[in-house]
Amino acid sequence: MDEIPIGALFGALIFLLLLSAFFSGSETALMTLNRYRLRHHAEGGHPGARLAEKLLAQPDRLIGLILLGNNFVNILASSLATLIAIRLGGEGAIPAAAGILTLVVLIFSEVAPKTLAALHPETLAFPAAWVYTPLLRLLFPLVWVVNLLANAVLKALRIYPEGAEGEALSREELRTVVNEAGAMMPKRHQRMLLGILDLEKVLVDDIMVPRTQLDGIDFEQPISVILEQLQQLPYTRVLVYRGNIDNVMGFLHSRKILHAALDADGLTHAELQALIREPYFIPKGTPLNQQLLNFQRRKRRSGLVVDEYGDVLGLVTMADILEEIVGEFATDPSDSIASVQPQEDGTFLVDGSAGLRELVRTLHWELPTDGPKTLNGLIVEHLQSLPEPGTSLMIAGYPIDIIQTQDNCVKTARIRPQERRITQAADAD
Repeated sequence: MDEIPIGALFGALIFLLLLSAFFSGSETALMTLNRYRLRHHAEGGHPGARLAEKLLAQPDRLIGLILLGNNFVNILASSLATLIAIRLGGEGAIPAAAGILTLVVLIFSEVAPKTLAALHPETLAFPAAWVYTPLLRLLFPLVWVVNLLANAVLKALRIYPEGAEGEALSREELRTVVNEAGAMMPKRHQRMLLGILDLEKVLVDDIMVPRTQLDGIDFEQPISVILEQLQQLPYTRVLVYRGNIDNVMGFLHSRKILHAALDADGLTHAELQALIREPYFIPKGTPLNQQLLNFQRRKRRSGLVVDEYGDVLGLVTMADILEEIVGEFATDPSDSIASVQPQEDGTFLVDGSAGLRELVRTLHWELPTDGPKTLNGLIVEHLQSLPEPGTSLMIAGYPIDIIQTQDNCVKTARIRPQERRITQAADAD
Protein backbone atom coordinates (compact mmCIF):
# COMPACT_ATOMS: atom_id res chain seq x y z
CA MET A 1 0.00 0.00 0.00
CA ASP A 2 2.96 2.30 0.60
CA GLU A 3 3.71 2.29 -3.11
CA ILE A 4 0.26 3.68 -4.07
CA PRO A 5 0.43 7.47 -4.55
CA ILE A 6 -1.58 9.52 -2.04
CA GLY A 7 -3.41 11.17 -4.92
CA ALA A 8 -4.65 7.80 -6.13
CA LEU A 9 -5.92 6.98 -2.65
CA PHE A 10 -7.85 10.25 -2.49
CA GLY A 11 -9.26 9.56 -5.97
CA ALA A 12 -10.40 6.09 -4.89
CA LEU A 13 -11.96 7.56 -1.74
CA ILE A 14 -13.91 10.13 -3.74
CA PHE A 15 -15.10 7.39 -6.11
CA LEU A 16 -16.31 5.29 -3.16
CA LEU A 17 -18.15 8.29 -1.71
CA LEU A 18 -19.86 8.81 -5.07
CA LEU A 19 -20.86 5.14 -5.13
CA SER A 20 -22.23 5.50 -1.59
CA ALA A 21 -24.25 8.54 -2.70
CA PHE A 22 -25.60 6.53 -5.65
CA PHE A 23 -26.69 3.63 -3.45
CA SER A 24 -28.29 5.91 -0.84
CA GLY A 25 -30.07 8.14 -3.36
CA SER A 26 -31.28 5.31 -5.57
CA GLU A 27 -32.68 3.45 -2.56
CA THR A 28 -34.75 6.47 -1.57
CA ALA A 29 -35.80 7.11 -5.17
CA LEU A 30 -36.98 3.55 -5.78
CA MET A 31 -38.78 3.28 -2.45
CA THR A 32 -40.59 6.63 -2.83
CA LEU A 33 -41.75 6.10 -6.40
CA ASN A 34 -45.44 6.59 -6.92
CA ARG A 35 -46.43 3.01 -7.73
CA TYR A 36 -49.46 4.01 -9.79
CA ARG A 37 -47.47 6.48 -11.86
CA LEU A 38 -44.76 3.84 -12.22
CA ARG A 39 -47.33 1.35 -13.51
CA HIS A 40 -48.61 3.97 -15.95
CA HIS A 41 -45.09 4.57 -17.31
CA ALA A 42 -44.42 0.83 -17.50
CA GLU A 43 -47.63 0.17 -19.40
CA GLY A 44 -46.72 3.05 -21.70
CA GLY A 45 -43.52 1.23 -22.70
CA HIS A 46 -40.90 3.14 -20.67
CA PRO A 47 -37.97 0.67 -20.38
CA GLY A 48 -36.58 2.12 -17.15
CA ALA A 49 -40.02 2.04 -15.55
CA ARG A 50 -40.48 -1.60 -16.57
CA LEU A 51 -37.17 -2.58 -14.97
CA ALA A 52 -37.97 -0.58 -11.82
CA GLU A 53 -41.38 -2.24 -11.56
CA LYS A 54 -39.82 -5.70 -11.79
CA LEU A 55 -37.26 -4.82 -9.12
CA LEU A 56 -39.94 -3.46 -6.78
CA ALA A 57 -42.02 -6.60 -7.25
CA GLN A 58 -39.54 -8.25 -4.84
CA PRO A 59 -38.45 -5.39 -2.58
CA ASP A 60 -36.57 -7.62 -0.14
CA ARG A 61 -34.11 -8.62 -2.84
CA LEU A 62 -33.69 -5.02 -4.02
CA ILE A 63 -33.12 -3.71 -0.50
CA GLY A 64 -30.70 -6.54 0.22
CA LEU A 65 -28.70 -5.70 -2.92
CA ILE A 66 -28.59 -1.95 -2.21
CA LEU A 67 -27.61 -2.35 1.43
CA LEU A 68 -25.02 -4.96 0.52
CA GLY A 69 -23.39 -2.57 -1.93
CA ASN A 70 -23.76 0.50 0.28
CA ASN A 71 -22.29 -1.10 3.36
CA PHE A 72 -19.42 -2.64 1.40
CA VAL A 73 -18.58 0.76 -0.14
CA ASN A 74 -18.82 2.61 3.19
CA ILE A 75 -16.63 0.08 5.00
CA LEU A 76 -14.08 0.18 2.20
CA ALA A 77 -14.14 3.99 2.26
CA SER A 78 -13.56 3.93 6.03
CA SER A 79 -10.57 1.60 5.61
CA LEU A 80 -9.17 3.80 2.87
CA ALA A 81 -9.61 6.95 4.97
CA THR A 82 -7.74 5.24 7.83
CA LEU A 83 -4.90 4.34 5.48
CA ILE A 84 -4.68 7.93 4.20
CA ALA A 85 -4.68 9.27 7.78
CA ILE A 86 -1.78 6.99 8.75
CA ARG A 87 0.15 7.99 5.63
CA LEU A 88 -0.34 11.70 6.34
CA GLY A 89 -0.23 12.03 10.13
CA GLY A 90 0.38 8.66 11.72
CA GLU A 91 -1.93 6.79 14.07
CA GLY A 92 -2.82 10.00 15.90
CA ALA A 93 -4.64 11.26 12.80
CA ILE A 94 -7.08 8.30 12.69
CA PRO A 95 -9.73 9.87 15.01
CA ALA A 96 -9.67 13.08 12.98
CA ALA A 97 -10.05 11.11 9.76
CA ALA A 98 -12.99 9.17 11.21
CA GLY A 99 -14.75 12.39 12.23
CA ILE A 100 -14.15 14.08 8.87
CA LEU A 101 -15.26 10.98 6.94
CA THR A 102 -18.44 10.71 9.02
CA LEU A 103 -19.33 14.32 8.25
CA VAL A 104 -18.55 13.95 4.54
CA VAL A 105 -20.54 10.71 4.24
CA LEU A 106 -23.47 12.20 6.14
CA ILE A 107 -23.67 15.32 3.95
CA PHE A 108 -22.55 14.20 0.50
CA SER A 109 -23.43 10.49 0.54
CA GLU A 110 -26.61 10.43 2.64
CA VAL A 111 -28.60 13.62 3.25
CA ALA A 112 -27.97 15.42 -0.06
CA PRO A 113 -28.60 12.47 -2.43
CA LYS A 114 -31.58 11.20 -0.44
CA THR A 115 -33.17 14.65 -0.40
CA LEU A 116 -32.64 15.01 -4.14
CA ALA A 117 -34.08 11.54 -4.72
CA ALA A 118 -37.14 12.28 -2.59
CA LEU A 119 -37.80 15.44 -4.62
CA HIS A 120 -37.22 13.83 -8.04
CA PRO A 121 -37.49 10.05 -7.59
CA GLU A 122 -38.09 9.14 -11.23
CA THR A 123 -35.00 11.04 -12.39
CA LEU A 124 -32.73 8.73 -10.38
CA ALA A 125 -34.83 5.57 -10.05
CA PHE A 126 -35.21 4.75 -13.74
CA PRO A 127 -31.46 4.99 -14.60
CA ALA A 128 -30.61 3.13 -11.38
CA ALA A 129 -32.87 0.27 -12.46
CA TRP A 130 -30.54 -0.34 -15.42
CA VAL A 131 -27.65 -0.79 -12.97
CA TYR A 132 -29.42 -2.91 -10.37
CA THR A 133 -31.01 -5.38 -12.81
CA PRO A 134 -27.72 -6.96 -14.04
CA LEU A 135 -26.09 -6.44 -10.63
CA LEU A 136 -28.86 -8.43 -8.97
CA ARG A 137 -28.35 -11.29 -11.39
CA LEU A 138 -24.62 -11.26 -10.73
CA LEU A 139 -24.87 -11.14 -6.93
CA PHE A 140 -28.10 -13.12 -6.57
CA PRO A 141 -26.59 -16.01 -4.53
CA LEU A 142 -25.13 -13.60 -1.98
CA VAL A 143 -28.33 -11.52 -1.86
CA TRP A 144 -30.39 -14.69 -1.44
CA VAL A 145 -28.32 -15.77 1.56
CA VAL A 146 -28.61 -12.31 3.15
CA ASN A 147 -32.40 -12.26 2.65
CA LEU A 148 -32.71 -15.81 3.99
CA LEU A 149 -30.95 -14.87 7.21
CA ALA A 150 -32.86 -11.57 7.53
CA ASN A 151 -36.23 -13.29 7.02
CA ALA A 152 -35.28 -15.90 9.61
CA VAL A 153 -34.70 -13.12 12.14
CA LEU A 154 -38.08 -11.55 11.27
CA LYS A 155 -39.89 -14.87 11.61
CA ALA A 156 -38.27 -15.36 15.01
CA LEU A 157 -39.96 -12.08 15.96
CA ARG A 158 -43.28 -13.41 14.55
CA ILE A 159 -43.14 -11.09 11.53
CA TYR A 160 -43.85 -12.77 8.21
CA PRO A 161 -42.83 -10.74 5.13
CA GLU A 162 -44.78 -12.97 2.74
CA GLY A 163 -48.00 -12.08 4.56
CA ALA A 164 -47.63 -8.35 4.08
CA GLU A 165 -50.68 -6.51 2.77
CA GLY A 166 -50.81 -5.21 -0.78
CA GLU A 167 -50.83 -1.61 -1.86
CA ALA A 168 -54.50 -1.31 -2.77
CA LEU A 169 -55.92 2.03 -1.69
CA SER A 170 -58.90 2.11 0.62
CA ARG A 171 -61.95 4.15 -0.37
CA GLU A 172 -60.99 7.00 1.96
CA GLU A 173 -57.39 6.99 0.69
CA LEU A 174 -58.62 7.11 -2.89
CA ARG A 175 -60.89 10.03 -1.97
CA THR A 176 -57.85 11.85 -0.57
CA VAL A 177 -55.91 11.20 -3.79
CA VAL A 178 -58.76 12.66 -5.86
CA ASN A 179 -59.08 15.69 -3.58
CA GLU A 180 -55.37 16.41 -3.81
CA ALA A 181 -55.20 16.02 -7.59
CA GLY A 182 -55.40 19.82 -7.86
CA ALA A 183 -54.61 21.22 -11.30
CA MET A 184 -53.90 17.72 -12.65
CA MET A 185 -57.64 17.04 -12.92
CA PRO A 186 -60.55 19.34 -13.85
CA LYS A 187 -62.82 20.23 -10.94
CA ARG A 188 -65.81 18.71 -12.72
CA HIS A 189 -64.02 15.37 -13.07
CA GLN A 190 -63.04 15.52 -9.41
CA ARG A 191 -66.66 16.02 -8.40
CA MET A 192 -67.74 13.11 -10.58
CA LEU A 193 -65.15 10.74 -9.10
CA LEU A 194 -66.05 11.83 -5.57
CA GLY A 195 -69.70 11.32 -6.45
CA ILE A 196 -68.97 7.72 -7.44
CA LEU A 197 -67.03 7.13 -4.21
CA ASP A 198 -69.88 8.62 -2.16
CA LEU A 199 -72.59 6.45 -3.71
CA GLU A 200 -72.33 3.87 -0.94
CA LYS A 201 -72.98 6.60 1.65
CA VAL A 202 -76.23 7.72 -0.01
CA LEU A 203 -79.42 5.69 0.24
CA VAL A 204 -82.34 5.52 -2.15
CA ASP A 205 -84.37 7.20 0.59
CA ASP A 206 -82.20 10.31 0.20
CA ILE A 207 -82.86 10.89 -3.51
CA MET A 208 -86.30 9.37 -4.14
CA VAL A 209 -89.28 11.41 -5.27
CA PRO A 210 -91.52 11.18 -2.19
CA ARG A 211 -94.89 9.49 -2.36
CA THR A 212 -96.78 12.78 -2.02
CA GLN A 213 -95.18 14.08 -5.25
CA LEU A 214 -95.77 10.99 -7.41
CA ASP A 215 -97.93 11.43 -10.50
CA GLY A 216 -99.74 8.53 -12.09
CA ILE A 217 -102.97 7.32 -13.61
CA ASP A 218 -105.79 5.40 -11.97
CA PHE A 219 -106.51 2.25 -13.96
CA GLU A 220 -110.12 2.31 -12.77
CA GLN A 221 -110.79 5.59 -14.58
CA PRO A 222 -112.47 5.53 -18.01
CA ILE A 223 -110.15 5.12 -20.99
CA SER A 224 -110.94 8.63 -22.20
CA VAL A 225 -109.83 10.10 -18.87
CA ILE A 226 -106.68 7.98 -18.86
CA LEU A 227 -105.74 9.12 -22.37
CA GLU A 228 -106.31 12.74 -21.40
CA GLN A 229 -104.10 12.34 -18.32
CA LEU A 230 -101.35 10.71 -20.40
CA GLN A 231 -101.33 13.72 -22.72
CA GLN A 232 -100.87 16.07 -19.77
CA LEU A 233 -98.16 14.11 -17.92
CA PRO A 234 -94.61 15.05 -19.02
CA TYR A 235 -93.15 11.57 -18.39
CA THR A 236 -92.33 8.78 -20.83
CA ARG A 237 -92.94 6.08 -18.22
CA VAL A 238 -96.10 6.56 -16.19
CA LEU A 239 -97.06 4.91 -12.91
CA VAL A 240 -100.35 3.00 -13.02
CA TYR A 241 -102.35 2.05 -9.91
CA ARG A 242 -105.81 0.91 -8.85
CA GLY A 243 -107.63 3.38 -6.67
CA ASN A 244 -104.58 4.61 -4.76
CA ILE A 245 -100.80 4.50 -4.86
CA ASP A 246 -100.60 1.48 -2.55
CA ASN A 247 -102.21 -0.72 -5.24
CA VAL A 248 -99.53 -0.29 -7.87
CA MET A 249 -99.97 -2.22 -11.10
CA GLY A 250 -96.76 -1.15 -12.78
CA PHE A 251 -95.38 1.29 -15.32
CA LEU A 252 -96.78 2.19 -18.71
CA HIS A 253 -94.74 3.50 -21.64
CA SER A 254 -96.69 6.42 -23.07
CA ARG A 255 -95.52 5.70 -26.63
CA LYS A 256 -96.83 2.15 -26.50
CA ILE A 257 -100.30 3.24 -25.44
CA LEU A 258 -100.28 5.95 -28.09
CA HIS A 259 -99.49 3.39 -30.80
CA ALA A 260 -102.14 1.03 -29.42
CA ALA A 261 -104.72 3.80 -29.39
CA LEU A 262 -103.95 4.69 -33.01
CA ASP A 263 -103.95 1.09 -34.24
CA ALA A 264 -107.15 0.04 -32.47
CA ASP A 265 -110.66 1.26 -33.03
CA GLY A 266 -111.18 1.58 -29.32
CA LEU A 267 -108.67 0.91 -26.56
CA THR A 268 -109.99 -1.30 -23.76
CA HIS A 269 -108.82 -1.78 -20.21
CA ALA A 270 -107.70 -5.30 -21.08
CA GLU A 271 -105.50 -4.01 -23.89
CA LEU A 272 -104.19 -1.31 -21.60
CA GLN A 273 -103.35 -3.84 -18.89
CA ALA A 274 -101.38 -5.92 -21.40
CA LEU A 275 -99.12 -2.92 -22.01
CA ILE A 276 -98.34 -2.40 -18.32
CA ARG A 277 -94.95 -3.62 -17.16
CA GLU A 278 -94.91 -5.08 -13.66
CA PRO A 279 -93.44 -2.80 -10.99
CA TYR A 280 -89.94 -3.13 -9.61
CA PHE A 281 -89.68 -2.61 -5.86
CA ILE A 282 -86.60 -1.36 -4.00
CA PRO A 283 -86.18 -1.99 -0.26
CA LYS A 284 -85.82 1.10 1.85
CA GLY A 285 -82.20 1.80 2.88
CA THR A 286 -80.54 0.38 -0.27
CA PRO A 287 -77.23 2.18 -1.00
CA LEU A 288 -77.03 3.86 -4.40
CA ASN A 289 -73.98 1.89 -5.54
CA GLN A 290 -75.89 -1.35 -4.98
CA GLN A 291 -79.04 0.00 -6.60
CA LEU A 292 -77.11 1.11 -9.68
CA LEU A 293 -75.95 -2.50 -10.14
CA ASN A 294 -79.48 -3.77 -9.49
CA PHE A 295 -80.87 -1.51 -12.22
CA GLN A 296 -78.21 -2.79 -14.61
CA ARG A 297 -78.82 -6.47 -13.82
CA ARG A 298 -82.60 -6.21 -14.04
CA LYS A 299 -82.49 -3.88 -17.06
CA ARG A 300 -84.77 -1.40 -15.31
CA ARG A 301 -84.65 2.38 -15.21
CA SER A 302 -86.94 3.09 -12.28
CA GLY A 303 -88.30 1.47 -9.16
CA LEU A 304 -90.59 2.10 -6.22
CA VAL A 305 -89.04 2.36 -2.76
CA VAL A 306 -91.03 0.39 -0.17
CA ASP A 307 -90.70 -0.01 3.58
CA GLU A 308 -90.73 -3.21 5.61
CA TYR A 309 -94.54 -3.36 5.41
CA GLY A 310 -94.59 -3.01 1.62
CA ASP A 311 -95.95 0.52 1.64
CA VAL A 312 -94.75 2.73 -1.19
CA LEU A 313 -92.45 5.53 0.03
CA GLY A 314 -91.29 7.06 -3.24
CA LEU A 315 -89.79 6.61 -6.69
CA VAL A 316 -86.13 6.31 -7.74
CA THR A 317 -84.90 6.40 -11.33
CA MET A 318 -81.57 5.74 -13.02
CA ALA A 319 -81.39 9.46 -13.86
CA ASP A 320 -81.57 10.32 -10.14
CA ILE A 321 -78.52 8.15 -9.43
CA LEU A 322 -76.60 9.53 -12.40
CA GLU A 323 -77.26 13.07 -11.20
CA GLU A 324 -75.55 12.16 -7.94
CA ILE A 325 -72.42 11.49 -10.01
CA VAL A 326 -72.46 14.04 -12.84
CA GLY A 327 -74.72 16.71 -11.33
CA GLU A 328 -77.94 18.16 -12.65
CA PHE A 329 -78.65 17.84 -16.36
CA ALA A 330 -80.43 21.20 -16.56
CA THR A 331 -78.50 24.26 -17.74
CA ASP A 332 -79.85 26.51 -14.99
CA PRO A 333 -79.77 24.69 -11.62
CA SER A 334 -82.78 26.60 -10.29
CA ASP A 335 -84.83 25.52 -13.33
CA SER A 336 -84.21 21.85 -12.54
CA ILE A 337 -86.13 22.07 -9.26
CA ALA A 338 -89.82 22.79 -9.74
CA SER A 339 -90.17 23.49 -6.00
CA VAL A 340 -87.70 26.40 -6.07
CA GLN A 341 -88.65 29.85 -7.38
CA PRO A 342 -85.82 32.43 -7.59
CA GLN A 343 -86.88 35.98 -6.78
CA GLU A 344 -85.55 39.26 -8.15
CA ASP A 345 -84.18 40.30 -4.75
CA GLY A 346 -81.91 37.22 -4.61
CA THR A 347 -84.12 35.20 -2.29
CA PHE A 348 -85.74 31.85 -3.07
CA LEU A 349 -89.27 30.65 -2.45
CA VAL A 350 -88.92 26.96 -1.68
CA ASP A 351 -91.63 24.35 -1.32
CA GLY A 352 -91.47 22.59 2.02
CA SER A 353 -91.41 19.20 0.28
CA ALA A 354 -88.17 20.06 -1.55
CA GLY A 355 -85.44 17.50 -0.91
CA LEU A 356 -82.42 18.78 1.01
CA ARG A 357 -79.92 16.79 -1.06
CA GLU A 358 -81.38 18.27 -4.23
CA LEU A 359 -81.03 21.79 -2.83
CA VAL A 360 -77.46 21.13 -1.76
CA ARG A 361 -76.48 19.50 -5.04
CA THR A 362 -78.07 22.03 -7.41
CA LEU A 363 -77.87 25.33 -5.51
CA HIS A 364 -74.74 24.46 -3.49
CA TRP A 365 -76.32 25.46 -0.19
CA GLU A 366 -74.60 24.06 2.88
CA LEU A 367 -77.66 22.59 4.56
CA PRO A 368 -77.41 19.49 6.80
CA THR A 369 -78.38 16.31 4.96
CA ASP A 370 -77.71 13.69 7.64
CA GLY A 371 -81.14 14.06 9.27
CA PRO A 372 -84.51 14.97 7.72
CA LYS A 373 -84.86 14.54 3.96
CA THR A 374 -87.01 17.62 3.19
CA LEU A 375 -86.94 21.31 4.02
CA ASN A 376 -90.18 20.92 6.00
CA GLY A 377 -88.62 18.14 8.08
CA LEU A 378 -85.51 20.24 8.73
CA ILE A 379 -87.55 23.23 9.89
CA VAL A 380 -89.86 21.18 12.12
CA GLU A 381 -86.91 19.30 13.66
CA HIS A 382 -85.11 22.58 14.32
CA LEU A 383 -88.12 24.22 16.01
CA GLN A 384 -89.50 21.03 17.57
CA SER A 385 -92.95 22.26 16.56
CA LEU A 386 -94.97 23.31 13.52
CA PRO A 387 -94.23 27.01 12.89
CA GLU A 388 -96.80 29.68 12.15
CA PRO A 389 -96.62 31.80 8.97
CA GLY A 390 -94.34 34.78 9.57
CA THR A 391 -91.93 32.82 11.77
CA SER A 392 -88.24 33.48 11.05
CA LEU A 393 -85.38 31.21 11.99
CA MET A 394 -81.73 30.55 11.17
CA ILE A 395 -80.51 27.12 10.04
CA ALA A 396 -76.83 26.55 9.16
CA GLY A 397 -76.47 30.33 8.84
CA TYR A 398 -79.33 30.69 6.33
CA PRO A 399 -82.18 33.07 7.28
CA ILE A 400 -85.50 31.31 6.61
CA ASP A 401 -88.98 32.87 6.73
CA ILE A 402 -92.10 30.72 6.90
CA ILE A 403 -94.53 31.98 4.26
CA GLN A 404 -97.29 29.38 4.30
CA THR A 405 -98.27 26.24 6.20
CA GLN A 406 -100.82 23.64 5.18
CA ASP A 407 -101.91 20.22 6.47
CA ASN A 408 -99.55 20.26 9.47
CA CYS A 409 -96.46 21.02 7.41
CA VAL A 410 -94.55 23.94 5.96
CA LYS A 411 -95.96 24.65 2.51
CA THR A 412 -93.64 27.50 1.42
CA ALA A 413 -90.56 29.12 2.95
CA ARG A 414 -88.33 31.97 1.85
CA ILE A 415 -84.55 31.40 2.05
CA ARG A 416 -82.12 34.33 1.87
CA PRO A 417 -78.72 32.80 0.98
CA GLN A 418 -77.16 36.17 0.12
CA GLU A 419 -77.53 37.29 3.75
CA ARG A 420 -75.63 34.23 4.94
CA ARG A 421 -72.59 35.40 3.03
CA ILE A 422 -72.93 38.92 4.46
CA THR A 423 -73.21 37.51 7.98
CA GLN A 424 -70.17 35.29 7.53
CA ALA A 425 -68.15 38.23 6.17
CA ALA A 426 -69.19 40.38 9.14
CA ASP A 427 -68.23 37.63 11.57
CA ALA A 428 -64.85 37.28 9.88
CA ASP A 429 -64.20 41.03 10.33
